[in-house]
Amino acid sequence: MANVKVPKLPTIRRLPTYLYKLSEMRKAGVEIVATPELARYMNLGEIVIRKDLALTGVSGQPGVGYKVRELIEAIKSYLNWDNVSEAILVGAGSLGSALMGYEGFEEYGLRIIAAFDADPAKIGTEVRERSVFDIDRLEELTRRLQVRMGIICVPADQAQDVADRMVAGGIKAIWNFANVSLKVPDDVIVQREVIAGGLAVLSVKMSRKLVEEDSQE
Repeated sequence: MANVKVPKLPTIRRLPTYLYKLSEMRKAGVEIVATPELARYMNLGEIVIRKDLALTGVSGQPGVGYKVRELIEAIKSYLNWDNVSEAILVGAGSLGSALMGYEGFEEYGLRIIAAFDADPAKIGTEVRERSVFDIDRLEELTRRLQVRMGIICVPADQAQDVADRMVAGGIKAIWNFANVSLKVPDDVIVQREVIAGGLAVLSVKMSRKLVEEDSQE
């Protein structure tokens, strides 16, 4: 797998939240946003806010703040969301169908153009207006469509085979929703999405909040 150095990963994970807030502000007609307001929204210190946004190359005006439109464009450019990347998805089940149905992806520079599955009942159908093809055609169609990104939404025991097929088809970036680590060539990037991780954080926060509420009674 490609050993790509990503600067300040926590900051990168926060940038979409900044972008959402800024987009809402622009819709409301706000042109300038001050650091303290962003700090309150993000529940972070003002120094952290400035460091986060400096990563995009934009610096606010002292005593005034940041230009909302300029900051939106800078964040999108840094995340490469101002360019749309086409992707294919393997596993047209519940999770795969949900991802294909999420209209917000194009806002984030991602367009899922086709799906693949091994289930005869799904092959030849459409999910969210995307055709579902036989998994055996993955390499052929991926090369023909010149797609470089693949999304894996299959059970863990099937994920490595799917990854191998994607690599054979020329895929260079894999978004992996299967709960397993993948073995891929050094020039292929894999981003593993552990859904249980988010649930674990939520569970701990909820349990601690309940303990605090009980102690106040």
